[in-house]
Amino acid sequence: MTAADFRRIALTLEGVEEYSHSGLPAFRVRGKKFASLASQAEGYGNLMLTPEQQAEFVDESPEIFLPIPGGWGRMGHTHIRLAAASEDVLTGALQAAWKLRLKKSAKTSRKPSHLRPRNAEIDDGKERRK
Repeated sequence: MTAADFRRIALTLEGVEEYSHSGLPAFRVRGKKFASLASQAEGYGNLMLTPEQQAEFVDESPEIFLPIPGGWGRMGHTHIRLAAASEDVLTGALQAAWKLRLKKSAKTSRKPSHLRPRNAEIDDGKERRK
């Protein structure tokens, strides 16, 4: 796979938009980044996973996945070796990162009462003025 394949697959996922993060291609859903091509010059795509997901990917396919060095990697940020990945593996990895951000976005969409505007109520996750 290539950086162009990474981009193509990422953009097929519902609600995804590409944007520039520090001048490099990144992908977000509902305003949350889930993947980037910040390391494409080194042959990697980057995925924002949980540490548990990262461990599963690395354990299953260490020739394809590796933690990003340092603190980011300890938080689950993961390199995928593009040249070593098949389309199915790349698609599955991007979907895992995308689904994680969708889940996190859904959990944070309800504002705590102290952050809601006065005279507002939440109904089915949507804020309305009384």
